[in-house]
Amino acid sequence: MNTMESMYETIDKELISSLSFPENDVLDDDKEAILQRQNDLNRALALGNLEHLKIKIYFEDDKSKKVVDTTIWGLTDERIILKQGVVIPIKRIYKTI
Repeated sequence: MNTMESMYETIDKELISSLSFPENDVLDDDKEAILQRQNDLNRALALGNLEHLKIKIYFEDDKSKKVVDTTIWGLTDERIILKQGVVIPIKRIYKTI
């Protein structure tokens, strides 16, 4: 397990809808990182829709840092949409791989 992975608790996609997300952005107005996150999400969306590839999404709820291995089905200005209508606010995402 690499060091980044060990900082994040793995969570099942089905449990995400029970999480609570604060309003603030985890990237703290780092404009370059925010732009990179958006580019990565757009790429992940394309991979999910075209190839049905799973990606790792590193994010934070109101309690701790988490990672989920899933497919992104949709993307709005404020959130990503996973299967079964599960959503994660974009502002709470660190990165996608």
